[in-house]
Amino acid sequence: MPRLLALLAVLVPALAVLVVLRSLIPALDVLSFPLTWPLAVHPDLAGAPQDAYAQQQPLVAQLLSKAHATVAGTLRLRPGKAKEGEFVRRIVAVGDLHGDLPNAQKVLRMAGVVDEAGNWTGEVDFFVQTGDIIDRGDDTIKLYRFMDKLREQAHAAGGMVLSHLGNHEWMNVIGDWRYVYPSEIATFGSVAARQKMLSSGRIGRSWAANYTVTSRLPLHPSLGPPNTDYDPSSPSASSPLSHAALSFVHGGLAPGYPDLAPFPSRINEIGRSLLHKLQARSPPPPPHPPHPYPGLPPSATTEEKRLYGGDGPLWYRGWAQDPEEAVCASVDEVLNATGTRRMVMGHTPDFQRIVSRCGGKILIIDTGISHAYGGALSALSITYTLTPSIDASNEKKKIWKEKEVVASIYVDKQEELAVTEREIPYDLVS
Repeated sequence: MPRLLALLAVLVPALAVLVVLRSLIPALDVLSFPLTWPLAVHPDLAGAPQDAYAQQQPLVAQLLSKAHATVAGTLRLRPGKAKEGEFVRRIVAVGDLHGDLPNAQKVLRMAGVVDEAGNWTGEVDFFVQTGDIIDRGDDTIKLYRFMDKLREQAHAAGGMVLSHLGNHEWMNVIGDWRYVYPSEIATFGSVAARQKMLSSGRIGRSWAANYTVTSRLPLHPSLGPPNTDYDPSSPSASSPLSHAALSFVHGGLAPGYPDLAPFPSRINEIGRSLLHKLQARSPPPPPHPPHPYPGLPPSATTEEKRLYGGDGPLWYRGWAQDPEEAVCASVDEVLNATGTRRMVMGHTPDFQRIVSRCGGKILIIDTGISHAYGGALSALSITYTLTPSIDASNEKKKIWKEKEVVASIYVDKQEELAVTEREIPYDLVS
């Protein structure tokens, strides 16, 4: 034991110093760790471990979490004012929160979504959360209340909160409680009280009313409000702005997934139907473990089973785990089908950074924010601007200059992930 303590006394400060230096010296940026203990396992996979929730956090993740806490000062996103005639849309997205309200609030403060009191600031137009608020921590009730409060405040201020159901939300309503801690159940009062809260209670009602499986968020109002379907047969599909939109989902939109179109309504219709069937079960099945895994209800359709399958939008990990060459060869097929230019997802964490692949077409924003993981506190920022200008080759011709800046926000720094700029004919934007 004395030798271990002596080793920790040297290792912890050294890692803290290295984490600080890596933000100043790129050559030292060697601390990018993928998840090194079990990810959530789909219940249908053969040999799936039933005690994954009992795995302990690796020592290196614990040490890095402490090192992050030593960094002095927090950067905060401060958007500049729009120029006259300029259109600006500001979006912030955050990945898995897993039962940790304090870290969730820290992230939203540093991203400019909430103020020091935890209230909506009005500095962003959209806040998007990609699911997995539940499990691995004890703040389930508090987090959903916080999200409901922000939704109301955003609406009153002309903004919007877009919320998604992750695989862990679905696991809990199914009755798969492998990643639920006894201490979290205690915050509900009992197993039965927790089941009621997730079906007909406050959380369950909010899931049904305010949460979707996926979203399509246009970058400009001319494409319609959030979750307007993309219609590839429409004349507007050939417009330069037709794909000026983003998709958000928890796991990923797999290339071979058969229910992509019309996007996003088809996926969300399937999700609403399955959620209703699960929440309507009376009585709900006893949770697993210790009871047998209950599975989907007998009335689940083929499409609903596929939604919850390994290549469905809740569990798919291919965009995060497959080789770069393979994902970059497949991504445009999905972007074209969904009428988007980038897809944003959580689910598969990297402890140190938001992952950008294929020139920013794929953005994976789960960085293990919860103390259960000890990962990086992070948020994704997307700022879209259309600025009126004059064509350099014809002074009488008006144009729009389009610019989209995608950046990751951390406690100690911000990093640009992608910047795209182009000119658009003036009459194509209303």
